[in-house]
This record gives sequence, structure tokens and C-alpha cells, in this order.
Amino acid sequence: MSATARRVSTGVAVALATALFGSTIAGSVAFDASAAHADQIRDLQYWLTDYGFTGAWNTTRGAGVTVAVIDSGVDGSVAELNGVVTGGTDVSGLGSADGQTPVAGDDDNGEHGTLVASLLAGRGTGDGTGLIGVAPEASILAVSVGFGSTRSAVSNDDQIAQGIRWAVDNGADVINMSLTRNTLYWPKSWDDAFLYAFENDVVVVAAAGNRGSGTTEVGAPATIPGVLAVGGVDRNKTASFDASSQGITIAVSAPSEKLVGVMPDSSYVQWDGTSAAAPIVSGLVALVRAAYPNLDAAGVMNRVVATANPNGQSVPSPIYGNGLIDATAAVTRYVAPATGATPSELLTEWITLHRRAEIEVVPTEVPVAEAPAAADADPALPAENMLTAWLPNQLTLTYISLPLALLVGFGILVTLFGIGATRHIKRIRGNPKDFAPS
Repeated sequence: MSATARRVSTGVAVALATALFGSTIAGSVAFDASAAHADQIRDLQYWLTDYGFTGAWNTTRGAGVTVAVIDSGVDGSVAELNGVVTGGTDVSGLGSADGQTPVAGDDDNGEHGTLVASLLAGRGTGDGTGLIGVAPEASILAVSVGFGSTRSAVSNDDQIAQGIRWAVDNGADVINMSLTRNTLYWPKSWDDAFLYAFENDVVVVAAAGNRGSGTTEVGAPATIPGVLAVGGVDRNKTASFDASSQGITIAVSAPSEKLVGVMPDSSYVQWDGTSAAAPIVSGLVALVRAAYPNLDAAGVMNRVVATANPNGQSVPSPIYGNGLIDATAAVTRYVAPATGATPSELLTEWITLHRRAEIEVVPTEVPVAEAPAAADADPALPAENMLTAWLPNQLTLTYISLPLALLVGFGILVTLFGIGATRHIKRIRGNPKDFAPS
């Protein structure tokens, strides 16, 4: 497959730094230059209250949970991410060994991963100031990849597979993937990588993609069975037209418009897209894992899905999945244990059904006559024999020989009867004395 993984955010360019000096944010939010200060950023984070995160923080803030962000790299030097990034790697050959150097693509500066991480686990810049993530006590593993970069000697697909394995081996409880191949399908190398994550009890969260970026339907990895796929809604909790794609694999929906993130240069931007919705859900998964440390990946995903708010919609649906996330409910409400197939079982079944058709059949070099017969194979047919072909058997005796013999015998009787009758008539006609009047 020729498709490559790429970011799935749109509108990542409205800098709040200029807005703080009197202009507007995306044409909708104005700031008073004389009163501008960092806590205005906190005021813009509507999703913290609208989706129950402030309530969930009464139970947990994600401590002890590690989330791998497979993206363009996470700059841990920004204030909000100070102490958040606890490990990392680069699989592109373009970044630094710790995954904290933003890897630029052919048309960007590599800020995407830092934006994602700040939404997920940012810790603010002080008491009530700066950007705070939805799981502000979770840790981040930075796995840098070269999205769409022609400078890397490793394909995007192989980078993703390597990044997943590294994340699992280095303690990830959750993997966030704000990326898409812009196609329903994925390479075979991803089969083993995602199975490796699932078999090691890791929850994988993936963005659905955005119509505004050309993804008209949900793309991989959000189409992979066992992945928690995230769709996006606007500020009014209505399906986003540009900042989300729709499809039957969407599990839940989260806000994907007018979201705030931190850039590697510590400036703030407001951005749209399921690239931003995915880390909000990954943060929620981190909260659930912290609140229920003995719950396996399937059970964690079940809590997120089962507590989703239908918000007046008929769910599940390809537009909202099972509804809008509700962080407070996810960490406090009673949820029946998961009873369905596990993520690894779901993906294994898909591989069994769909990869089978792609297997190339290689003809055997062993002659048919010499090949050993299978234990349950039908017995070989006997060799042709001209003599036995003419000898009677049960079939020919029943359906050919016996009926033919009866027919011949009946014909002989008829013939004999005719001959006898003819002779008798001749005798009568030839000797009149044999008959006398009475």
C-alpha cells in the first residue's frame, strides 16, 4: 500500500499570542490587551467542565499511568510539559534519541506532537494558569516519527510499527495516535504491531480523521479492530463537519473544535481536528486506568464506551459512535463487566478472515502419485482393469443383468407359446375326424 500516515488536525495556525494583544481567536474570542494574562488560556478550556473532567479529578488525575504519544515528537521543555515526558525515542532517523526534538515534515515544523501532549497531560504554569491537560498527572512517552517527510529512509508505515513496539516495551499503558493513512486499510506490518500492543494489555486510541483534510471516511488506524476510534463534535456537541470524519468504527466522540494547545516555542494556538479529540480520550483512558488499576484494556475501553452520553442521539451510530465521552461517569459509575471479544481476539479474527485471501499459493514440487495421503483423505480409486470392467458386479446385476434376463426369459416363453399354438391349429385342420357332430 502506498498511503502514508499523516496528521489529522486542521486549522493548527491561529496563534493566541497575537490574540492576547487585542485581536481575535479564529474570529470569535477577543482579548483585552491591558488585562491579558495566562489564566485566560484556562478559561478557554471549555471541555474540562463540559465533558466532566473537573468532576473526574475528584477521583483521579491520572497518576501512575503512562501514555505514549506516537507523533512528531514532544518538546518537554515547554512549561506545561515540565517533568511530564519520562522517556522517548525517535523512529524516523530525523529526531533526537529521546523523542523530544520536533521532527519537521515537508510542510510543517513538527509542532503537532507537542500540541497533542499538552492537551493530554499538560500541568499548567502555576495555580490556575496556563494550559492543563485532561490527565494532568499522567506521564508521557515521546515517540517521534516523520509524518510525510521525504527525508526519512524509513517508511511511515514501518515507523509506526516500530514506534508501537517500542512504546509497549517501555511501559506504555495507553498509546495515542493522532494520525491516519487516509485509507480504510493498513499494511501487514501493523497486524503484528497492534497485536503486540493488545496482547500486552495496552489501550490504543486513534483519531478518526477530518473531512476538512480530505479524509471523507474513517481511516486506519481508527479502522483496526480493537482500537478505540474517536470522532469529533463542535462546541455545541453536534458532529463536526470539517473537523471529523464519520464511520462505523467510531467508538466515542469528543470535542474537536476550538481546542487550545501549546507550541514548542511555548506559544498557544487554537486548533481543530480529531488530532485534538484523540488525546482528550487518551487522557480519559488514563484516568480510568488510574482509578481501576486492576481492570484490563478491554474493561477500560468498556467503561469509556458504556458511560458515553448519547446526548439525544440514536447510538451506536457512524456519526457519534456510542455517544459523547463523560469523564466523571467513566471513573465513578457502576459498569457491568465487559463480555465481548478482547481487542486481540477482534484483530486476530480479522486477520484470519481477510489476510487469508492474500496468501500466495505455491505449487508443490512432489508428484501427485508420490505425495503421502492425509490421514482423513478419501481412499485412492483402484487402477483401471479391462477384465474387471466386463465382469458383473452388484450394480450391474441389480440394474442391468437381472432385468435383462427377465425380459429375455419372458420373450422366450412368448415365442414357445406361439410355436405350440401354431402346431396345435395345424393338427386340428389336418384331421377332421377328430371333431364329430353331437
